[in-house]
Amino acid sequence: MVLLQIVTDTTALQSANQSISLWDLAVRGGVIMVPLALMWIIALYIFVERLLTINKAGKVPQSFMNSVKDLVVRGDINGAKIVCSQNETPIARIIEKGILRIGKPIENIEKSMENIGRLELYKMEKNMVILTIIAGVAPMFGFLGTIAGMIQTFFQISITSDITLGSIADGIYVKMITSATGLIIGIMAYIGHSYLNAQIDKVVNQMEAASAEFIDVLHAPVK
Repeated sequence: MVLLQIVTDTTALQSANQSISLWDLAVRGGVIMVPLALMWIIALYIFVERLLTINKAGKVPQSFMNSVKDLVVRGDINGAKIVCSQNETPIARIIEKGILRIGKPIENIEKSMENIGRLELYKMEKNMVILTIIAGVAPMFGFLGTIAGMIQTFFQISITSDITLGSIADGIYVKMITSATGLIIGIMAYIGHSYLNAQIDKVVNQMEAASAEFIDVLHAPVK
């Protein structure tokens, strides 16, 4: 009796110490893990690429607007154009558009700058819709994998008539891997999209502030 208890305790201890790696979990998740992995790679690539692009768009030298305003007030339009062309940022392109329209009514200048601003916003938001799609589709793929796995599990039970807790739990936990993976990818894609939108809003605020500042300069007398 004692020997039997020792064997039982040893078996229980070994079972408790068993673990499974993330790679093993991914492999046991089935074929549905392939599209989920592709979604994760695509989402990660888009997030990093957009983050670098947006950060670059928002990096405008503090002396830029001061230089442009000083040149415009002095009537050095060509000099202001050169300063804008030396800065590859949305703000510089918006201001350059305004400089090219100097001499026309203020309303026309503002309209031209707004049009360029919309184009620059579109450039910053490029491919971000894919993050939205992944945030919605990845959990669905995960649930689809789980449902397909559950169907397979109960099909096997119907054939073998093995309804022990161990066999059922083993099939269920393996098939729920896809649901967990899909949810994780969806959540990360959603967070990434929201963060990028916040960064874009910061750049848009800079663009609007620079545009308003430039329009105010046009009312100043030319020296």
